[in-house]
Amino acid sequence: MSLRDHSLLSSKNDDADRPPLRLPDHLLYIIVEGVIGAGKSSLAKLLAERQGAQIVLEEFEDNPFLQRFYDDRERWAFQTQLSFLASRFRQQQSLHTRDLFHQATISDYAFDKDRIFARLNLSGDELQLYESMYTLMQPTTPVPDLIIYLQSSTARLMQNIRKRARSYEVNMQESYIESLNDAYNQYFFHYVQTPLLIVNATKIDFVHNVEEFDELIRQVSSLNHSGTTYYNPSPSQLPLL
Repeated sequence: MSLRDHSLLSSKNDDADRPPLRLPDHLLYIIVEGVIGAGKSSLAKLLAERQGAQIVLEEFEDNPFLQRFYDDRERWAFQTQLSFLASRFRQQQSLHTRDLFHQATISDYAFDKDRIFARLNLSGDELQLYESMYTLMQPTTPVPDLIIYLQSSTARLMQNIRKRARSYEVNMQESYIESLNDAYNQYFFHYVQTPLLIVNATKIDFVHNVEEFDELIRQVSSLNHSGTTYYNPSPSQLPLL
């Protein structure tokens, strides 16, 4: 064995012996956000597994109006939105009683995101009623220590939506995802309430590529201010989801 080969082998062994990267202990409540198909649930699950953290996933499949909404958005938007608002509020209230067996909580949605959908899908008296209910609920929800926003192109979001092939998303219109993507970008580009990491997730693969996942954790660990940080990683060759 040459000296170079021995050096490479030693380096690999060192990597194998090194404990997996973890998030800083002071981040007790982290939210992963993004438009439909951005990979937020996948990343939240990976982070929770790596941290040994409690995972909170949005209960979107329990919404009895969701399929009808995608079939006829104008007809079922109000019922769908109120059902989501109630479900998300119930989940948020449960977070006040922290799981004693976990140090951290990772969620795949922010309560505030409900308002993004409402303003896109509702209008008139329905929007006013929604805003009244939201205004009463929002101040009682817990504030995250960090939000990770997975930003992606509409084309990539549609690719991921088609790939996972959920029954109620089969007829998802690209124009709706584009409008939603614009609304999310507008919201998070003006977000100032908590520390925010905006990740260009269009071409990375944190699910299958552990190096890219570890680099994302490094980016989170290096955050040293309460504002917004932008992370534009080098792309991998594998699909996001």
